[in-house]
Amino acid sequence: MDRWMIYALISALFAGITSVAAKSGLKEIPATLALGIRTSFIFIFISLAVFVSGSLNELKNLKGQSLFLLILSAATTTLSWLFYYWAMKEGKVSVIASIDKCSIVVTVLLSLMFLNEPLTLKLAIGVLFILIGLFVLVKT
Repeated sequence: MDRWMIYALISALFAGITSVAAKSGLKEIPATLALGIRTSFIFIFISLAVFVSGSLNELKNLKGQSLFLLILSAATTTLSWLFYYWAMKEGKVSVIASIDKCSIVVTVLLSLMFLNEPLTLKLAIGVLFILIGLFVLVKT
């Protein structure tokens, strides 16, 4: 198995744990405060990872367009996380997380348009199954 696949599977595992832990942590405080606490710790952990890995030295290679796209990614992540936490505060995390994972469909469409990634039959069938699964979850 390729290393990127192992990383992706580990990411999915931690993302699942993240959603359940976050939902449990939302019981006594507002969603926005919970997200603020989570994000503060993420900043600390990622800062440590940057320093330990020595990748801070690579900052000199950052170009304007890349910086803009990373800032755009940060803004969209912030909006995604805010709405995700607001939804989790009120709804079932199992359904909300499933709906959230439909971002895969958006990612596939944007990767086809902007990254010129190929649309394969396997990818199209996978996206179709995701949409069918979303429909089943939302309608039941």
